Amino acid sequence: MLRALGLLLMLGAGTAMGADKIRYCDYPVYPPISWSDGKQVRGLAPSVVKHLFGALGYEVETVVLGNWKRCLLDAAEGRVDVVLAYSTAQREQSLAFSQVPVLREDVAVFINRQHPVRFERLEDLARYRGGLLFGESYGVDFDRLVARSNNIEWVSDSGQNFGKLIRGRIDFITQERRTGELYVEHLKGAEDIVALPKALSVDYLRIAVSRRSALASQMPQIDAQLQRMVEAGDIERWLNESEVTYRDMVSLPADAQ
Repeated sequence: MLRALGLLLMLGAGTAMGADKIRYCDYPVYPPISWSDGKQVRGLAPSVVKHLFGALGYEVETVVLGNWKRCLLDAAEGRVDVVLAYSTAQREQSLAFSQVPVLREDVAVFINRQHPVRFERLEDLARYRGGLLFGESYGVDFDRLVARSNNIEWVSDSGQNFGKLIRGRIDFITQERRTGELYVEHLKGAEDIVALPKALSVDYLRIAVSRRSALASQMPQIDAQLQRMVEAGDIERWLNESEVTYRDMVSLPADAQ
């Protein structure tokens, strides 16, 4: 009896120690969704991924690449298992998206008040120079406008984008409203950077699993666990905590971070 009990304990310990590892790719330049404190990736997105897949028995390895486009490419090729992203027809060819959204996001147009932009309908933006991060997509109609107008400067860093907007080198940035407003709160020289009231679009951030990953067969379990987290208020709590933590970090002197 004791030998059998010991064997069961050893098997259980072996299972815990040998938990499957999945790779999650993040490009942490979107506070409070994801951002870096210089040592690790923080924010709502990594919190959701770690708790969600931890509850399903997986260990999460976070991978940070040079830009968002690289994350999407690595997910499409199966080099990473999970990203958080908006669903588009093109992305759905290589990624399986959760039915349960992580977060509703209001995409806004940010401008410099010293260089006014008229935005009543999407086509108005074709007359102006915009800035986007590599890999960003804000809907089929917007992507078509970008391709047709050839009026976008692509960069890999939000700081570059907002720096150009402050200096008047571009006329607008499209950015999730919450993220953009939080980013410019403590950005030097950003006093005239504002989000226009009219939303460019409303979209939903979702768990996206590479179709080349073994996780792709577990989308029902992923949705069920994600729904439990939403109903428990975990998503809202982590979002609020991330906003507070980010504001605390950026208000600290550089030598105290």
